[in-house]
Amino acid sequence: MKPIAVILSGCGVFDGSEIHESVLTMLSLSKNDVEICFFAPNREQLDVINHINEETNQEKRNIMVESSRISCGKIAPLSSADAKKFSAVIIPGGFGVAKNLSNFAIKGSDCEIDKDLLTFCREIHQQGKPMGLMCIAPVMLPKILNKAVKLTIGNDKKTIAQIEQMGGTHIICSFDDIVVDEDNKVITTPAYMLASSPNEAWQGINKLVKKVIELASR
Repeated sequence: MKPIAVILSGCGVFDGSEIHESVLTMLSLSKNDVEICFFAPNREQLDVINHINEETNQEKRNIMVESSRISCGKIAPLSSADAKKFSAVIIPGGFGVAKNLSNFAIKGSDCEIDKDLLTFCREIHQQGKPMGLMCIAPVMLPKILNKAVKLTIGNDKKTIAQIEQMGGTHIICSFDDIVVDEDNKVITTPAYMLASSPNEAWQGINKLVKKVIELASR
C-alpha cells in the first residue's frame, strides 16, 4: 500500500490543525502500519492566536513551519504533493482548515479553497482514491469536488446550513461514528465538533482511518 498523505494547516486548534485530532490520526495510521507523509501550505497563516486567552497576537507565522511541530519536522510543501504517490488523503480539523486551507472562516459558503489543496484533492478523487476529513474540514468538500457529496460535521445548524448552501448533503452524526459517501469515496467524522475528550475523538477518528484504509486497499 502506498503512503497516505496527511494535510496540516498549522499547529493549534484556534489558528491551525487541531493537535489531538492530528496525533490521533497519526496513531491510528501507525497502528495499521501505514506510512504517513505530511504536507502543508508553505506560506503565512491568516493569524496567530494565544491559546490561553484566545486573543490575536501581532506576529506572523508560516503554516508549514508551524505544522512541522506536529510532524516532528517531517513535512513538505503542499505544492509538491503528487497524488500518484499516495493511496489516500486525510485532513484533520482545527480552525486552520477554515483560515489557511480555505477562507471559510471569512467567506462562509462563498469560500475558496487553497489552490494546491484543490489540485491535489481533485487528482486524488479523479484517481479513485479515498479522502478522510474530520471536524470542520468536511465543509470544504462541496467546493473541492464541485458536486453533491454526503458528509458530516456533527450537528451544528449554522455550519450545516452553509454546507447545504454549497451543495453538500449533511448527515447528522455522533462523535463516535462516521459518514461514508461510497460513490465519492469520502469519509467524514465530527471529532472535536462534538467530542469532549481525546478518547471520544479517537472513536470516530479510528473508524475513519480504518475505512480510508479499507477503501484504499480495494
